[in-house]
Amino acid sequence: MIENSKRKIAVVGAGAIGSVLGGLLAHAGEDVTLVARKEHVDAIHQSGLRIEGALGAFTVPVRAAEALDFRPDLVLLSVKTQDVATACEQMKPNARDVPIITLQNGVRSDDIVASFFPKEYILSAVVMFNGQYLKPGQVTYGGGGPLVIGEAFTDNGPRVREIAELLRRAIPTEVSDNIRGAHWTKLLQNNLGNGLEAITGLPVIEVMRDADVRKIGLLSVKESYQVIKKAGFRPGPLPGLIAPVLLLARAPLSVGMWMLSKSGGSVKSVVGSTVQSLRRGRTTEIDYLNGEIVRLGKEIGIETPFNSKVVEMVKEVERSGRFYPPEELVRRFSIRRPRS
Repeated sequence: MIENSKRKIAVVGAGAIGSVLGGLLAHAGEDVTLVARKEHVDAIHQSGLRIEGALGAFTVPVRAAEALDFRPDLVLLSVKTQDVATACEQMKPNARDVPIITLQNGVRSDDIVASFFPKEYILSAVVMFNGQYLKPGQVTYGGGGPLVIGEAFTDNGPRVREIAELLRRAIPTEVSDNIRGAHWTKLLQNNLGNGLEAITGLPVIEVMRDADVRKIGLLSVKESYQVIKKAGFRPGPLPGLIAPVLLLARAPLSVGMWMLSKSGGSVKSVVGSTVQSLRRGRTTEIDYLNGEIVRLGKEIGIETPFNSKVVEMVKEVERSGRFYPPEELVRRFSIRRPRS
């Protein structure tokens, strides 16, 4: 259990999501240290952390460091999935026997962390709110859904409820008894639009407005669901979704297209994590999103043409720095535009 009077929270990998969550916890009076890249740390030291967006605009005085150099009571691990192993190696001297909450997209992070730390100390979170890194020392909290947490490898108990209560001081937080299933559902949601945003450079609201691009996203989700189901995994309930993605995955294509057309008007104009990485010149998590379905499909013998093409085109954008217009996306996926 974490004693309130001695609680020290380290946010390791404080980019967009980590800075929003850690900054709001510090704003609520918690003892937080953001572990981040040098330029972000320097800006925070100079002027504090500026948070804009759904809660207005304000500056939070918060500690920041380039490495975890003390023993915390709780670690919020918010690096990208491809950086989890490196972060765990660097954390090992100070984070043994400390609860660690993983905050990554995809489904692999918990197992990676478990190769460095005992499973009983690992909790898992699905992030349903939007955070955007604007520049060093400045982030945006876009609101959206809650943070969903649960024990990664055991049944939920008093610890997860206590930590959820702590996190609610910053972000609406819910507890899931099937956090693994919730991660699979979030993967389906990400595979609907995250990669397509990254290919086109357009926010999700624009992606959803184009019927042909919307169809590509929906076919990617249906393909993803078939692979997950055949592999024996069970997506679980998850609040705060753009659309009920499990219904989209199971419904006839025409019904799914209609559902998406109706939900698009309520989608907020936010910037997804994959396109944020591209705009900052960083490597994306696409291998752990659509790429996870490609990998799993190969293992169980199911072809994944739509998810494979998403991965291929996102990597092209990574290499070239050039986004594709929707028309080129449609051409590359061989999607025919409907007749008028």
